[in-house]
Amino acid sequence: MCVGEPMRLSTVDGIVGRTGDGTLIDLSLTPDLRPGDWVLTFLGAARERLDPDEAQKILAALEGLRAVMAGGSAGDAFADIETREPTLPPHLQAALAAGAAQG
Repeated sequence: MCVGEPMRLSTVDGIVGRTGDGTLIDLSLTPDLRPGDWVLTFLGAARERLDPDEAQKILAALEGLRAVMAGGSAGDAFADIETREPTLPPHLQAALAAGAAQG
């Protein structure tokens, strides 16, 4: 399983970015990025630009998972989703609705 990790770019040089800790990020799939932008990375490659709020939510969720895996509590790492019902992505919701209409 591959887990995406939010990272903030400190420098951008063409299709290569660098984070504050020196990590190199392949930006070839995410054009028009600038220093300071947050990106969701998988295996060293940026897959999408994130707004800062979304990046912080993902970072909190990852920290919560680390805490649980170490035998602790997730705390409020998932507070943004605990009070709402799960939702399907639009394409799955459309498929569900189409199936219900036929059924």
